[in-house]
Amino acid sequence: MTTPERQLDEYIASVSEHADVRRGVPLPLGTHESEGGVNFALFSRHATRIRLDLFERSADATPVRTIDFDPDRNRTGDVWHIWVNGIRPGQLYGYRVDGPYLPGEGHRFNFHKLLLDPFATAISALQKWDFGPARGCDPDAPEQDKVRSEIDDAGTMPKSVFTSEHFHWQDDSPPRHLWAKTVIYEMHVRGFTIHSNSGVTHGGTYRGLIEKIPYLQELGVTAVELMPIHEFNEYQSAGIHPQTGQLLKNYWGYDPVTFFAPKATYSSAGGLGQQKLEFKEMVRALHQAGIEVILDVVFNHTAEGNELGPTLCFRGIDNAIFYMLAADQRHYQDYTGTGNTINANHLVVRDHILTALRYWVVEMHVDGFRFDLASVLGRDETGKLLANAPLLERIAEDPILGDVKIIAEAWDAAGAYEVGSFSEQRWAEWNGRYRDDVRRYWRGDNGMLGLFVSRICGSADIYSGSGKGPKNSINFVTCHDGFTLNDLVSYCNKHNDANGENSRDGTDANYSDNYGVEGVATDAAIEAVRKTQIKNFLLTLMISRGVPMLLSGDEMRRTQGGNNNAWCQDNETSWHDWSGLEQHREIFRFTQGMIAFRRDHSILSKEQFYTDADVHWFDPQGGLPDWADSKAKLFACLIHEDAQRAILLMFNAGTEAVDFSLPLLKTGTCWHLAVDTSHEAPQDLYVAGEEPLLPNTQTYCLLPRSSAILLVRESMSVEAI
Repeated sequence: MTTPERQLDEYIASVSEHADVRRGVPLPLGTHESEGGVNFALFSRHATRIRLDLFERSADATPVRTIDFDPDRNRTGDVWHIWVNGIRPGQLYGYRVDGPYLPGEGHRFNFHKLLLDPFATAISALQKWDFGPARGCDPDAPEQDKVRSEIDDAGTMPKSVFTSEHFHWQDDSPPRHLWAKTVIYEMHVRGFTIHSNSGVTHGGTYRGLIEKIPYLQELGVTAVELMPIHEFNEYQSAGIHPQTGQLLKNYWGYDPVTFFAPKATYSSAGGLGQQKLEFKEMVRALHQAGIEVILDVVFNHTAEGNELGPTLCFRGIDNAIFYMLAADQRHYQDYTGTGNTINANHLVVRDHILTALRYWVVEMHVDGFRFDLASVLGRDETGKLLANAPLLERIAEDPILGDVKIIAEAWDAAGAYEVGSFSEQRWAEWNGRYRDDVRRYWRGDNGMLGLFVSRICGSADIYSGSGKGPKNSINFVTCHDGFTLNDLVSYCNKHNDANGENSRDGTDANYSDNYGVEGVATDAAIEAVRKTQIKNFLLTLMISRGVPMLLSGDEMRRTQGGNNNAWCQDNETSWHDWSGLEQHREIFRFTQGMIAFRRDHSILSKEQFYTDADVHWFDPQGGLPDWADSKAKLFACLIHEDAQRAILLMFNAGTEAVDFSLPLLKTGTCWHLAVDTSHEAPQDLYVAGEEPLLPNTQTYCLLPRSSAILLVRESMSVEAI
C-alpha cells in the first residue's frame, strides 16, 4: 500500500514543538530572533544552574517572569540555551548563574547577582549603578573575597536589552581610505558636543556628532577614532572633586562591562535599544561624508576589577575561564593596572573577542579598531608574552576583518613595550617614540636631531627591522592621555589636583615647556612663542611619513588647565569649548591648511621609506648636517616630488635666527613660500597656487623656534648643490 504524500507545511507543523518555552539551540551565542521568539544562549563551563529573568523597567528589582534552564534539556556541552516565545525588541533581561563559590579554585558564582549577557547588544540606561564592593562580596567579612554577598542587586543593576538587527543602511559603503590618505581625529563622543556653546541640538550624543560632520569635513580629517563607546559605568570612580565637592566620574570609559553594547547615555533617543540605532545612523552619516569610524576598544580588562570588585558579567558566568588568575587562583593577574586581566588567549575568550570585532564590522559597519594596551592580548595564561600570539594572528588574518584598520597601543602596564615589533606586519601601532622625540626636539633638547629626522621620515629605525613601513606608524604629538597641544606649550608640570590624588597620577614625562610662565600668559612675547610652537608641531605632524593622528580640539587650542590625566573630569576641564574656534581661528586655519598641504603633496605620505634619491639633507651653509653634533638643532631637506617639483623643509629648534643657503635652481625657476610658522596669519600658510615668490633666491632667514616650507614652482627641475 502506498503512503500518501504529506504537504510539507502540514508535516512541519505536526512534528514541531509548540510550547512557549523550548529547548533552544547552542549557537549563535547571545540572543537570536527566530520563529516569533528569541533564542538565548550563554556559555558557562562550571555553572550548575542558570535562570533567565525578564524585566519590565530598567530599575525594577523584581522580574515579571523567570525561566529556569534544565541542565539536561537546555544544555549542549558548555552552552546553556533556551527559546522563549513572544520576546520583542526592547525586552529587558538578565541572568542568574549558580555554581561553586570557591575563590581558591577560581570560582566566584553568586546566584544573588543579576548578570549582564556578555553578548548583549544594548544595556539599559540607569541613572546611577550601585558599584560598591558589596556587589561582589561582604565588605564586613574578615577576608572579603571568601564570603559572597547575599544582597540581591537587581534593582541597582542595568539590564541587557534584546535588540533587532533591522536597519536600512541605504547602500552604505565604507570609505576604505588607504593608510597614505588617512588623517585620524581622536575624539570623545560626549565631550565633543556636550558644552553649551557647541551649537548642536543633541549635545553629548551620537546625533550631536552627526551635527558636527560639516566641521570635520571643513577641517579635512578622513577618520574619527572614538574613545571607548562600549557600555561602561561612569559612576565607577568614588573620588570627590577637591575644589567643588562634586562626585568625579569615569569620563574616558576605559572600563567596559561588555564588548557588544554601545554606550546608552550617548544616545539622544533613549537607552532601550535606541542607542544601537543612533550609533548606526552616526556611522552611516560619517560614511556619507567620506569619514571612517575607528573604535578605541578595551579587550584587556573589564570593570569587575580585582577580587574585591563587583560581579557584573564575566566573573559571575565563569571567572576561571575569562580572567587570568594568580597562582593561588584567588587573586587576579594585573597587567593592565586596573585590577584584572582578560584571559585573551583562552580559546573561548579568543572566540568571544573575535565575534565582537566581527559584529562591529558586519552589523555596525565600523572601519577599524585601536586596541588599548594591546600587548596584554599577546600574553598567555601565565602572563608570558608570546612570539606568535594566537589572538593577534587571528585578528590580522580573519577574513571578515580583512579590510579594516587595526591599530595597537603596543605596550601594557606590566612593562611590555613592543613599538616597532608588534605582531604581524598588518598591525599599525601608536608610535609613542614619535610623540616623545618630536616634543623633545622642539623643546630644544640636545641630541635629538637624528631622532627627529628619523621620525619625520617614517621611523625606519623602529619599523624596518620587522619588515614594517611608515604606514604602520600612527604618528601623534598629543592624544587623550596627556597634555593637549595648548597645554604642551603652556605648562612645565602637570596640574592634576582636581583628580583628588594630590597630582600623584598622570605621567611626569611630558617633555613640555611653558616659555616663561606656568599656565595662561598675558605677555605677548610668551604667547607668540607658544603659538609658533603649536604650528611647529602641527607642521611636523602633517609632513611626516606615517599616519597622522590629531587630538580633537588641538586645532582650536583646547586646554585642560594643565591636567594630563583627565579621565575623571566629565566637566569643562575636558569638554570642547567651542568659543576657542573663533578665539584661535588662526590655529584652526593653520591645521586645516597643513592637512590640505599633506593631501596635495602625496610624496609626504607614501607608504614606503624615503630613498637617498628622494631626499637631500643640508645644514644652513648648504653642506651635510653634522649628525653627531649633540647640540645641533637645525637642518633642511629637499624632497623631490618628481622630475619637475620639489619641497624644501627647514627646521630651527634653536633660540637664534639662522640664514639658510637655498639650493641652486636652473635658470627660470624660483622658490615660493608655502609655510612659515613664525609669521602671523595669513602669511603663515598660503593656499595652494597662491604661494608668493621669494625675491631672494640665495638665502632664507628662519627665525628661532620655527619651521618653513618652500616650493619650486612651475615645470622646472631642481639642481641641488
